[in-house]
Amino acid sequence: MPSSSASSVSGGIFDVESLTEKLAEVDEEAQDPEIWSDQDRAKKVMRRRADLQHQVATAATLSEAGDELEILAEMARDGDAGVDAELAATLDRLSPELDRIELTAKMTGDHDTANAFIEIHPGAGGTESADWAEMLQRMYLRWCERRGFDIEIIDQQPAEEAGIKASTLLIKGPYAYGNLKSENGVHRLVRISPFDQQSRRHTSFASVHVYPEIDDDVEFEIPEKDLRIDRYCSSGPGGQGVNTTYSAVRVVHEPTGVIVTCQNERSQIKNLASAMKVLKARLYELELQKREEKLDALKGPKKDISWGNQIRSYVLQPYRMVKDLRSGHEVGDTDRALDGDIDGFIEAFLHWSAQQAAAEN
Repeated sequence: MPSSSASSVSGGIFDVESLTEKLAEVDEEAQDPEIWSDQDRAKKVMRRRADLQHQVATAATLSEAGDELEILAEMARDGDAGVDAELAATLDRLSPELDRIELTAKMTGDHDTANAFIEIHPGAGGTESADWAEMLQRMYLRWCERRGFDIEIIDQQPAEEAGIKASTLLIKGPYAYGNLKSENGVHRLVRISPFDQQSRRHTSFASVHVYPEIDDDVEFEIPEKDLRIDRYCSSGPGGQGVNTTYSAVRVVHEPTGVIVTCQNERSQIKNLASAMKVLKARLYELELQKREEKLDALKGPKKDISWGNQIRSYVLQPYRMVKDLRSGHEVGDTDRALDGDIDGFIEAFLHWSAQQAAAEN
């Protein structure tokens, strides 16, 4: 456990008294009956309230940990027999939580606190890669369940035989983007193919693109003349009402070629609203990249979905291991990782990213 975690963080961005005052102000605004007549305002206030509640809970944890350790340290200085074992047990109990808080404190990017969009696309390889893309989607869904994050499936296109051709998810929760930006890149799977009658080993690739949801108060307008909107019947599961009406929407931003599709809702209006939200986030990200004239922290390098470009390898045969090729973090329990236990990879990436940033400065 970092010995200075509780003191250094609690005195900074997690000041209990200051955060409690801010939360009281937001609570008062949330109780205004007129707030619900303005849905945009209500959404911003409730999001701000949830973020402050998260920070207050974190600050309380730090404060309690600091008080507990201070008492035990005082007892140790007074020569209390047996306190060493109690102090060691307390440190072991508090370490994971304090480590998590320390990592959260490192998420200082402009959009790290925001919700996150995740796009998943299979690489070359037909059914193998489509199935791998769906496995990755399941991994992220299970991770969200572990963390208590809400999930909205914006778009999902099933492949013909198995798996998915594309998927877009919106993950809602504190620091969703700050955590999930570690997943940006190409993911590689090595396994005995369940689709190969000769049971040969196959290598599959899928790309994961993570970008933040942009708040409505960010000034970023998209001229209507730049858009082409196509309406068509949805495909895949969803029932007769979905598949026989023109509810699916494809939005093309012609100047950049960015394409967003949404067919999850039965309502064309809702699908269009979701597609425009995704398009705004994508174009905002592209604009930031253009201004800085380089690939910035919002998105990792966009590479071919192929050999040599992966950020992480998942090997199920001839041995079992998941290894991140940036941080070097690896685990042998592949089933647990694919079941959503990827916090170790996220934490290792954040430490690695901080080290890279320090080396550049």
